[in-house]
Amino acid sequence: MSLIQYRWYSNKEEIEREAESLLEQMQTVPNYIPKFPLDPSRVAEFLELDIVWDTLPSDSEGQIAARILPLQRLIEINDTIPELRGGFGNSTIAHEIGHWVLHINHDVADGLVQQQELDLGLETMKPFLCRSTTAKRGIEWQAQYFAGCLLMPRHILKDVAQGRNLTRLKHLYAMAEDLGVTISNLKYRLSDLGWINIPKGSKVIYLGKAAPDQIKLFE
Repeated sequence: MSLIQYRWYSNKEEIEREAESLLEQMQTVPNYIPKFPLDPSRVAEFLELDIVWDTLPSDSEGQIAARILPLQRLIEINDTIPELRGGFGNSTIAHEIGHWVLHINHDVADGLVQQQELDLGLETMKPFLCRSTTAKRGIEWQAQYFAGCLLMPRHILKDVAQGRNLTRLKHLYAMAEDLGVTISNLKYRLSDLGWINIPKGSKVIYLGKAAPDQIKLFE
């Protein structure tokens, strides 16, 4: 059985359910009840994953923003990228958590760790690498979509959107700040949900057909 689960998610709803399930599990543990803006390092701690900030050297493909080492249960964040201290950093940590939840076979990982402790000569598995510009194909887009669902659950988005006009950029910036995410991550999440529509090549934001009716919008 492989350590990496190259599972095919037939739709985005499956990935969103995985993120919601994790938040529901945290809800049952008093010390880890999710509070928003969500601190992804608390989510990592809940999953018994450590986070360290360190200098990650670039490789032949360019700069590495972060990586997860499954057998060490460790997420490493590149401390030489200043942008990782803000919303981009939250997304990056949540992205690595997405890899852990979606793509790592935990039973196999635990078994390999036990074998390593017995000194059976097993080599450490190569880490998942997250570039400063994340690829949107394969398991990378799955991890990134998971990150958006984790940091911006629908019910929280509805609360944060109350009294705001989703077609006005300054209101979206305020929402992004409240959620601890980047404006680009917020716009992508709202667009994907159908709450807003931004035509390709346009800077004009329109209210999407799927925007919740109960949100009262103000200018």
